[in-house]
Amino acid sequence: MKVYGDMKSGNCYKIALTAALLDIEHEWVSVDIMNNETTTTEFLQKNPNGKVPLLELDDGRCLSESNAIVNYLARDSALIPEDAFARAKTLEWQFFEQYSHEPYIAVARFIAKYQGMPQARKTEYEAKQPGGHKALGIMEAQLKQSPYLVGDQLSVADVSLYGYTHVADEGGFDLATYPAIQSWLSRIQAEPNYIAMTSGD
Repeated sequence: MKVYGDMKSGNCYKIALTAALLDIEHEWVSVDIMNNETTTTEFLQKNPNGKVPLLELDDGRCLSESNAIVNYLARDSALIPEDAFARAKTLEWQFFEQYSHEPYIAVARFIAKYQGMPQARKTEYEAKQPGGHKALGIMEAQLKQSPYLVGDQLSVADVSLYGYTHVADEGGFDLATYPAIQSWLSRIQAEPNYIAMTSGD
């Protein structure tokens, strides 16, 4: 299988991390999103939405949306809880990541890291800070109660939230005031087969 993505993107990195943790063989195809490589005719045939990450299976079928890909790769693994309610909680956190976390932390990081903080987007960047800290506060509260977001075991919820949380400082979010999150980051980084975001470029 092939994974099309940009390893500096948290959404793409989630896929690389999932594959690494589960030792899933795949080919990484680097895509330069800043050079409009997701808007080519060839790429749009694979994903009409023109975004990465994108998973292409051996038979040519394609799957987009980062958490859908994470969950597909993690099927039948320990990253998907067996208990129905726990599985639903992993989905709850993944929806939280896309609607309450990523729009603030990832966008602020994109403005600062990818675009170099253009003056035209500085007000938008500053406006993202309260929402990002709210999301981090919700995570912090849960991680004070359990070592992982859904109980005592690493799950797809953790992988999905780890993607942008561990580089939140690049979007202006100081994690020093979130000790439970910092401990959680360290636990994930200690996992066998863990890879850093810069790997695989």
